[in-house]
This record gives sequence, C-alpha cells and structure tokens, in this order.
Amino acid sequence: MTPYDLLAQPLTLTRGPAWKNRFMLAPLTNRQSHADGRLSDEEYRWLTMRAEGGFGLTMTCAAHVLEQGQGFGGQLGIFSDDHLEGLTRLADGLRAAGSVSSVQLHHAGIRSPRELVGDIVGPSDDAETGARALSTAEVEAARDAFIAGAVRAEKAGFDGVEVHGAHGYLLCAFMSPELNRREDRYGGSLENRARLTFEIVDGIRAACGPDFQLGLRLSMERFGLRFDEQLEITAEVLRQGVVDYLDMSLWDVKKEPSDPDHKGRTMMERLAELPRGQVRLGAAGKIMSARDAADLLAAGCDYAVIGRAAILRHDYPNRVMADGAYVSPATPVSEAHLAAEGLSPTFVTYMRNWKGFVEEPVEAAS
Repeated sequence: MTPYDLLAQPLTLTRGPAWKNRFMLAPLTNRQSHADGRLSDEEYRWLTMRAEGGFGLTMTCAAHVLEQGQGFGGQLGIFSDDHLEGLTRLADGLRAAGSVSSVQLHHAGIRSPRELVGDIVGPSDDAETGARALSTAEVEAARDAFIAGAVRAEKAGFDGVEVHGAHGYLLCAFMSPELNRREDRYGGSLENRARLTFEIVDGIRAACGPDFQLGLRLSMERFGLRFDEQLEITAEVLRQGVVDYLDMSLWDVKKEPSDPDHKGRTMMERLAELPRGQVRLGAAGKIMSARDAADLLAAGCDYAVIGRAAILRHDYPNRVMADGAYVSPATPVSEAHLAAEGLSPTFVTYMRNWKGFVEEPVEAAS
C-alpha cells in the first residue's frame, strides 16, 4: 500500500471511535465565537464544513478552560456550563457529518492579552509580558479546570479532547527552563516542569469514560524550549500510553531542529523513531499538497494535521483522496474565496495578520 493509499484508510486508536481516514483538522484560531465564549453560527458553519469536507477528526480551535486563560478575542469557551448548549450542538453537527470530534483544551498563560484578562499569569513572574507567577494552589486549580473542561466536552457529546501543550501557552511555558523558574514541585527538574501536563492527562483519563479519546499537542522548540528535553518528554508520553494520539506542531514537517547540536536530521525523523506502542503520531507544518501529506506518512506518521490548507479548501481531504496531484490554491486569495470556504468577515480580517494570505482590497479610482 502506498502512502497515498494509506491516507484514505481508517485509523484505529486505543480508545474511542476510529477515524475514517488519516486527516485531522488542526485547531485553528478564528475569533468567531461570542464574547462570552459561547459558540456562534459562524463557528458552527466553519467547523461542520470541514467535517463535511472529509476530515477524519475535526478539532475545534483552542477552547479556554478558565476565563482568566483566554488567549484571543472571540475564543470558544469551555469553562462554564453556559457553553454546553453550543458545544452539544457542535458535537451533534460534526457527528452528523461523519467526523470524529474533539475539543482542544487551552489556557493561554503569559500569552493572554491584558485587555482581555487583566491579570496575566504564568509559571513565574515574566517581565516581558507583565505576567505574575501562579501560586501552587492556582496551578492545581488550573489543572482541575483542564480536567473539568474534558468532562464538560464529554457531557456535550464530543468523542474526545486534545490538551494544548505547545506554542508558549501555559503548559508549554511550564516545560520551558527559561519561563519556569519555580521552586515548588512544578519547577526545577524536567520531571517537575512537565508535571502539570502529566497530571492533567492522568486526571482526564481518570475522570472521563474508558472510550473517551485523548490527545496531546506538543511543540519541540521556541518559547524557551530545549529540543532534547522536548524529545525526552515526548518519549515519556509515548512510553506511558495514556494518550491516544500525539499532535506535534513543528511549523514545518521537513524542518531540522534549530539547536545546532541536533542538526542533520529533521525533527520528524527523530520523532518517528521513538517507540510509540499504540499511541498514534501526527504532525502539522506546511502540509499543502497531496504529496506533502503522503510524504508525512512515508516518514513514519500515522496521520496528517492540516491547517492552512484546510482554510483554503474546506474539502482538502476529499480533494487529496480524489487526486494524488492536488495542490492547495496559491496565496494570496480573495475575500470572496475565503467566504465561499466558510470564513466569516471576522475570520477573514484575522487572516490578514498572516502576511500574504489575503488579497489586499483594490482601491477605487478617484
């Protein structure tokens, strides 16, 4: 079986339903929810269109588990039972479209905008962002909020959740030796710095049903992370087998580590050789064509995580499975193109922050 054929094959996991193919929608910021975190019609349409477009797993954007952990305006919330009505509607819609569903659980930590949260928090005081260090009790409360978010997602009917441990957000910052200078059990050694993430994963597994699907997103560098340490954490996650899948955010799946001591091989090559037991391994980063996705599976991944290509075409999986030569549209694209692909005006405006993604409006002749 070729990697192209494998993309269309179902993916079974230790827990929860099988994905009908090897495509996962990346958790993508879109700013379309209501100010209080409730689901909007625009976000519902955006996500159900991707499910209808063939994604085996459809992931929400990062959903904050504490009001204080909000990372951007218009963020989906999962910190209150007030969110259950919309979340239930979304879980039902994704299931009806034939996709496995997941909520990404998130706390922005030092990356929270002050105008949204007022009090920015993180593992240690941070002069650059003005964040203050969480007390040990507050760390435990954040841990419990992640677990409560997973319970809420299960109650809403989602097939699972993914814990966001990447990109400098709260859990990632705790792993960073630069950002985490604590002296309690959540700081110091690598084991202590990763403790919060492992306690959350273990807590979700204990609090939710035996068939509830659990994923974890990690990144390998930036935000003060050390590649060798992240490789060690990843290996331990795989060894323990508590999660069902790992979602590795690599920025570029063909990139070598920035650390000069680890040059010569790609990050993906290093990850794919780790013993993984029954945990499924996927990665995100510049997968824009059918060949990119097939190459990722050929490199040893079990599934491909699709971001930009899913914004450009809601049915990227269906297009790839129908045409091994498929390539995403070149950017910039028009606002009309994005609107047809299910992006609201708010989402299109946000996409203008991605340089060269949206065409500039043509000024009318005077």
